[in-house]
This record gives sequence, C-alpha cells and structure tokens, in this order.
Amino acid sequence: MPNEAPTAATAGVDFAELLHTEQARLQAELSELGFADGGGGLNYDSNFADSSQVTAERGEAERLAQELREALDEVDAAIQRLADGTYGNCEVCGKPIGVPRLEAMPAARLCIVDAAKH
Repeated sequence: MPNEAPTAATAGVDFAELLHTEQARLQAELSELGFADGGGGLNYDSNFADSSQVTAERGEAERLAQELREALDEVDAAIQRLADGTYGNCEVCGKPIGVPRLEAMPAARLCIVDAAKH
C-alpha cells in the first residue's frame, strides 16, 4: 500500500461546505457594513459634530469592505475550481495543495512552497 499524503479529493473533508460557509460569512459581513449588492456603505448622521471622525470611520469601513470583497472573490474562484475539477492543485506547479493548508485556507490557490515564493 503506497504511503501517499491525502489530497483534497481523498481527504474526507467537505471542502464545498467549507467554501460555501466562508462565502456566506463574507457576504454577511459585507451586508453588515452596507456594502452588499453594490451598496455604498453605512449611512452616517450628517448632523454629527465630528465630521473628521465620520470620514475616518467611513474610510475604515471602505477599506474593510475592499478586503472582504477580495476574500469573497478568492472563495468564489475556489468554488469554480471545485466545479471544474481543478480544486486542490497548485496554480503554479500543478501539484496537490496539502490538506492541512486547504483546511486552514480553503480558497488557497498555491501550495505552501509556491506561496512562500510569492
């Protein structure tokens, strides 16, 4: 019996469920910030005395929303790779991405070796 490490296909982990759970979490966070479905963010009281504080908070919310959108794009791409049958393979070298890495980062596109290079 060969002593091979498990791959995404043989690990017994439901990566589709992990990805869809992460997708729903990211969408919920975007919604909480008011950025779901192209929204422009939360509305702030225009009568608030400290407009610089409102500006700072709005900027922070926009930065966070951008990070959430990027993470959501990565998850969406991983779900597409799952559908295409290419999920779990490194986009650089083509070798399987380690199961522990995929469990920690289900949307990972690169194996640990290639991720360290980039």
